Amino acid sequence: MPYQIISGSTHDLVDTDQFIQSIDESLSSLPAHWRDLFNAKRELIVTRAPGRIDLMGGIGDYAGSLVLELPIQNATHVALQPSQDTALRIVSLPVAAGESRRLFEIDLKRLPIDYAEARSFFARDSGNHWAAYVAGAFTVLMREAKFAFHEGARILIQSNVPEGKGVSSSAALEVAVMQAVAAPYGIEMSRQELALLCQKVENLIVGAPCGVMDQITAVFGETNCVLELLCQPAEFKGMLALPEQLEVWAIDSGIRHFVGGSDYRTVRTATFMGYRIIAEVAGLSVRPGACHGHVWIDDWKWKGYLANVTPEEFEQEFAARIPELLKGREFLDRYQGITDMVTSVDPAVEYPVRLATSHPIYEHARVNAFASMLKDWRGLEQAPELGELMFESHGSYSACGLGSPGTDELVRLVKHARGDGLYGARITGGGSGGSVAILGRRGAINAVQQIAKQYRQQTGFQAAIISGSSPGASLFGHLRLMRN
Repeated sequence: MPYQIISGSTHDLVDTDQFIQSIDESLSSLPAHWRDLFNAKRELIVTRAPGRIDLMGGIGDYAGSLVLELPIQNATHVALQPSQDTALRIVSLPVAAGESRRLFEIDLKRLPIDYAEARSFFARDSGNHWAAYVAGAFTVLMREAKFAFHEGARILIQSNVPEGKGVSSSAALEVAVMQAVAAPYGIEMSRQELALLCQKVENLIVGAPCGVMDQITAVFGETNCVLELLCQPAEFKGMLALPEQLEVWAIDSGIRHFVGGSDYRTVRTATFMGYRIIAEVAGLSVRPGACHGHVWIDDWKWKGYLANVTPEEFEQEFAARIPELLKGREFLDRYQGITDMVTSVDPAVEYPVRLATSHPIYEHARVNAFASMLKDWRGLEQAPELGELMFESHGSYSACGLGSPGTDELVRLVKHARGDGLYGARITGGGSGGSVAILGRRGAINAVQQIAKQYRQQTGFQAAIISGSSPGASLFGHLRLMRN
C-alpha cells in the first residue's frame, strides 16, 4: 500500500486496511484542485468509530434511563493531516451507490466560535449542513478546551454506516473526527470527555437534541459486547458479553422519517412537560430558569431524571394527573417551562404528554430487567423473555407516535417467525422510521434474510441487513501513517 503504518494497530479490521489502501484512489477521483488534499511529506492520522444497534433503551436516554447498545461492524474512518495554512478542507466520500461526494472549505479564522452563530452559519445552506458534524469539532474544542488552532487541517471521510437508518451514523462521524483532531494537536481528554464533547457538536452546532448514548457507544464499545449506560447523565456501567447462543441484527425499513407520526423533538419536549407536571404534583420546589420557557426543579427525590420514577409511583400518584394531550400555550401559562435545555415548548403545538411521560418510566424498568437476565444468563430458555421486553418497548415507541408502518411491519414479521430462532424486535434510536433491531439464536441469519425478503415483496424496498460487531474508537485509538 502507498502508506505505511508507523504507529498504532488496525486490530485486523478489514475495513481499515481497505480505507488506507484506497486513499490515493479516492483523491484521484476528486476535482483537480482537491486531488492534492494531503501533503505527501507529512504524517496522516487515521481514526475509526462504529455505528450502533440500539438494543434497548433508545429515547429513554434523555429521561435518565438505562440503555443497552451494541457497536456494529459498519464504521466511519477519518484521515486527517494538519496543514501549514489556516484552511479547513473536508472531503466526505459517498456513503452509498448513487450518492455524490461532499466538499467543504473554510478558513478557521472565519469559523464561528459562538454556538448559536455556528448553528446559524451551518443552517443557512442545506447543502453544507453536513459539515457542521465535522467543523463543529473545532468550534467545540475552541470553546470547551480553550484550544487555539494556528493551523488548519485536511480531512478525508469514508463511512459505511447508513445515514438516517437509526444506527447512529452521526455519532460515528463526530467521534472519529473529534479523535482525529485531538491526536496531532496533543489535546488530551478522557473517553467520557470525548463522548460529551461530540454530543455538544450535535446538540449545539448541528441542532439535534440527542442524548449521549450514541457517542458513548462509538467511543467505549467492545466487539460482541452490549454497552450498559445509565444516562444520568452518562454513567458507564460496563460491558455485558452477548451470550454465545444469541446474535443481534438490524433491518433497514427504508423509511427515513414517517411524517404521519410525531417527531423526536415533539416527544422529547412532551416528556419534559410531563416531568414538570409530576414535580408540581410532588410538591418539588420550582424556580425560573436562565431563559424564558425553562425552569429549575430542586429534585431531591428523583435527582432530575424522570426514569427514576417507578412504574408503581407513576400509576398510583401521577398518571391520572397528567393530560393525554396538552397545548403548548396552556402548559406555559400554568407551568412556565421545562428543564430540558435543548428543546423548548412551542405554544402552537399539541403535545402527547401522558404517553411520552410514561414511556421512559416503563422503558427503564424493561431495560433493567433485560440487563439482569444477561448478567444471570442460564440459557436459551430465557431468550423469549428478552424478546417480549423488546416487543413491549416497540409498542411503547409506537404509542408515543414514534413508530412507522415499515418498522411496525418488520416487527410483526419477526413475531410470526419466533419459531425459526428469532425472539424479539424493536425500532431503534429516535424512531419514526429507520431500522429494527432483531434478537435471535446465533446463526439464525436465514430467518432474518427471509424477513427481509418478505418485506421487500410487500414494500418493494431492498431491505439491507446490518450484522456483526467491532470495537469502539477508544480501543482502536489512532494510526499514524507516512508514505512509503
